[in-house]
Parts: sequence; C-alpha cells; structure tokens
Amino acid sequence: MSNKKHFETQAIRNQTERTQYSEHSTPLFVTSSFVFDDAEDMRASFAEEKQRNLYSRFTNPNTTEFVDKIVAMEGAEAGYAFATGMSAIFSSFAALLNAGDHIVSCRSVFGSTHSMFTKYLPKWNIETSYFKVDEVDIIESLIQENTKILYIETPTNPAVDILDLEVIGNIAKKHNLIFIVDNCFATPYIQQPIKFGADLVIHSATKLIDGQGRVLGGVTVGKSDLIREIYLFARNTGPAMSPFNAWVLSKSLETLAIRVEKHCENAQKVAQFLEEHKQVELVKYPFLKSHPQYHTAKQQMKLGGNIVAFEIKGGLASGRKFLNNIKMCSLSANLGDTRTIVTHPSSTTHGKLSEEERLEVGITNGLVRISVGLENVEDIINDIQQALTA
Repeated sequence: MSNKKHFETQAIRNQTERTQYSEHSTPLFVTSSFVFDDAEDMRASFAEEKQRNLYSRFTNPNTTEFVDKIVAMEGAEAGYAFATGMSAIFSSFAALLNAGDHIVSCRSVFGSTHSMFTKYLPKWNIETSYFKVDEVDIIESLIQENTKILYIETPTNPAVDILDLEVIGNIAKKHNLIFIVDNCFATPYIQQPIKFGADLVIHSATKLIDGQGRVLGGVTVGKSDLIREIYLFARNTGPAMSPFNAWVLSKSLETLAIRVEKHCENAQKVAQFLEEHKQVELVKYPFLKSHPQYHTAKQQMKLGGNIVAFEIKGGLASGRKFLNNIKMCSLSANLGDTRTIVTHPSSTTHGKLSEEERLEVGITNGLVRISVGLENVEDIINDIQQALTA
C-alpha cells in the first residue's frame, strides 16, 4: 500500500501544525513578526541555523501552508508565495537573470508578461526572442550563448493554444536552460509541467486557485536551488503574499479538484454549443477534436480547462455588440471565478497591443474569451445564445 496521498487529500490534509488550542481548521496568523527565546535563539534563527518564522515578509505559517500544498500538487521541491501572479513572474526572472542574459519565449504570453519582456527587462540589457505556437521547430535556432531561460504558458492566454511540454522540455534540457512554465490556466489538478521537464512552474493564484474572485496571489514552485535564489530576492525586495490571502487561498485549494471538474464539464458543453452556432466563425477549446493541438492537449492535460475562446462573425463590432447584450454573465478582465466571465481581448486585456501584435498570437477583432463558471450550464448557454441572437 502506497503512503503517498492523492491530490484531493493533500489539498485538504496538508496543514500547519496545530497550536495549543487544538483547532481543526488552520487559524489566520495575522502578525508581522515573531519572538525569540533569547539572544542566541535570535542569532541562530537569523543565521538560518534554525528553520523558523522570523518576519512575515520572509515566511508566515499561512503562506508556508499554501506553498507546501502547491509544491505537493505540482511535484516540486520548494516554492515561494507572492502578492500577485505578475510579482511571481517578475521576481522569478529578476532573481535568476543577470544583465546581458537572454530569454527565449513563446510569443503567446499574458500581456503584462509581454510588457515585462519588451519594455522593462531591456533596461538591464536582457533581451527576449519569440517563437509562435506553431514554430516550436525554430526554438533551437533562437538559442544564443547567453540564453538562460526558456519560457512558455500553456494553455495560452487568451487563445487557448497548447504547447508540447515534453518536446520543449527536452530542448531546454539539451541546451541547459531553465525551463519555466506558466500553468495558470490548467492548475496543478489538470497538468503538472514538472513531469515534462519544467524547472519552475508559476501560477496566478488570483484565478482558478482562488476560484471566487476574492484575493490576489501568485506562487512559483520548482527546483530547490532555483527557489532559494528567488526566495532571497523576494526576501530583500518585498513582493510577499499577505497571511490573509494565503489563508484564503489555502482554503480554496481544498475544493480545487471538485471545482475544476465542474468548470471543465461546463466549458466542454459551452464549447460544443458554440461550435454548432451559425454566428460563430471559430471555437478554440483544448478538448474539442477541432482544436489544432487536440492530441497534445489529451496527452498532457487531464481535462480541457475552463476557458473557451471563439470568434464571432462580423469582427470588432459584433464582438462589442455581443458583450453589450450579455445579461447574466459578468463582463470582467478576470478569469477562473465561480461566475462566468466574458471578455473581448482586443479591446480590453490586449487592447494596448497593435493589431499586428494581436494577430500574431491569434487575437482577432472578433475573438471573445469566456471563463466558464459554476452556474447551471443551461443558464450559461441561454445567456450566450440570447446575446448572439441579439
């Protein structure tokens, strides 16, 4: 009999050690600092001869519990929790890169990540070379002597393209690159990139991990030597997750599996409905057989996720009209909520990109992204149906 606990059990039973009050549910540790027994205890603790909490910018029982759960779920060695997903991404890069280093990345990345690559990292002479989702075969030609990181997100935002983790992981290993994967859309329940060679995995915990649109958060997990560098950077620069947000997110993980199962069940039905609708030009959902990377998705993902991207006939005007006629679903730039959220990327989340840049990553003027929620799926489809008809 194996002693290893299943995913759902880890999410519920990995808890901070109980206090003297014998609480069943982990309490909230709202404290900025911690006390020491004497001068020697304080010295040894700051010298890291002891593993203990010193200051909540470094560690806190709530953030430790949250990180430990993600580490177990992803099959990682260590991790660190951040205030937001973008602080997790920036801090991971800033900790591991030096001036003059080079990044190879898929072009289909979150808009703020793209801005980081093109606007901010070049200030420190750190450049990025891009490949498109269908150009995996050119990755090796982009690698330079100073290339240090190979970065992707899969599924991509917002066009839900799928990149082959095993193929790209093998390229990173061959060239001794740090392979980093943004696993936000999949969550560790659907996909564990470390199994395919990822060195680090990043999440915006704001999305499906929270699942209810309440708090911000980010987390990076992976190899302990890399996490050590990231921890030291974050300890000195301060992008730490708050104890309250960590407490909320750790509680959220207890229901992650059951929530994601239902999200994906609803999303599959929404995608199938849209694929048959006369007003819809194109539907992208990883577990639709029409998806260009369907077979890759089935090989590395347990489920198809909760994001459906589709293109309405009529372009920008039709996309905006569709949003204006939505009644029940929410118009928001967030995703992964219990509530279904509809977004028009070309005029919102990716509106600052040029049309050429948007088209490069599959964001047409008529593209709509739906984060399918946990309402009754008939109600979700009825709202989409009436908006399309209007």
